[in-house]
Amino acid sequence: MSIQDVIRDQVTSNDVVLYMKGSPQFPQCGFSSAAVQILKACGVKEVLAVNVLADNDIRQGIKDYSSWPTIPQLYIKGEFIGGSDIMREMYDSGELQQMLKDAGVVDAA
Repeated sequence: MSIQDVIRDQVTSNDVVLYMKGSPQFPQCGFSSAAVQILKACGVKEVLAVNVLADNDIRQGIKDYSSWPTIPQLYIKGEFIGGSDIMREMYDSGELQQMLKDAGVVDAA
């Protein structure tokens, strides 16, 4: 199984996937920390958090997979959303919360 197959499997078999530096409990960069905080603020309960620092193949592979040069990267229902700046803009506009509701990964209340 290639690294691209591993990544494809991760993003298609989990509703919310965050490729980040570190873990949600111990982020290793400010952008990853911001991404985790945004997801928490949205009420996301379950996230597959993939620590790219633990695996160089994943670290480079996710950049190739998305054609996006930076980490973190958020996927919802297999769709690439973006990094922490895009997440912040979408959160501020309410678009991210709506997308997560539509995906059924947060309470609609």
